Amino acid sequence: MEKCKKFIELQLQDAEKGHGYDHIERVYGLAVAISKKEKTPNSLFIVSLGALLHDIADWKFTGGDEEVAPRLASEWMKSEGVPEEDEEAVLHIIRHISYKGANVENKLKSIEGFIVQDADRLDAIGAVGIARCFAYGGYKNRALYDPNVPPVLHKTADDYKSNSSPSINHFYEKLLLLKDKMNTEAGREFAQKRHTFMEGFIKTFLAEWNSAE
Repeated sequence: MEKCKKFIELQLQDAEKGHGYDHIERVYGLAVAISKKEKTPNSLFIVSLGALLHDIADWKFTGGDEEVAPRLASEWMKSEGVPEEDEEAVLHIIRHISYKGANVENKLKSIEGFIVQDADRLDAIGAVGIARCFAYGGYKNRALYDPNVPPVLHKTADDYKSNSSPSINHFYEKLLLLKDKMNTEAGREFAQKRHTFMEGFIKTFLAEWNSAE
């Protein structure tokens, strides 16, 4: 795991600030915590590798190419002698972990994948999630908010990937939906506090925006 951490840290040294190595560290810690609460110690190796490698090359920064991350992860795991069965389990997580739209099917099939996905989604909500949302919005030069642009609950991954709406819309299109999309009991437990914090933030933001505080 230490070798993997060093590899990922180097790989993400120039990443967008909301998707840098600090994100990986948080997801890794959350995934391990969820795994322990769910009492799945036999899955910890795959959970750990999946968490560390899940964002090695996010499609948002590869021109939409979703095979860059699996290829880089596969090359590294082969170089380290990771058993083929474990490698495939990790690649399954990497290929299917991403949120692709409110009404798009979750294609993850493994408990390890569910755990890592919950950890990744937890880092997308709460105080850190809010900061990451606006960091990415700034990176893409998106508006903070536009009351004339309503949120959209995307039905296809392509629609979601081509979306360029204001950052506040992202709360309605993804962030506020994640609490109810958690896969594990531990994930749901951890998500509640972060979800409540976001609800308060949105209420305050809209009040200030409309000068109604």
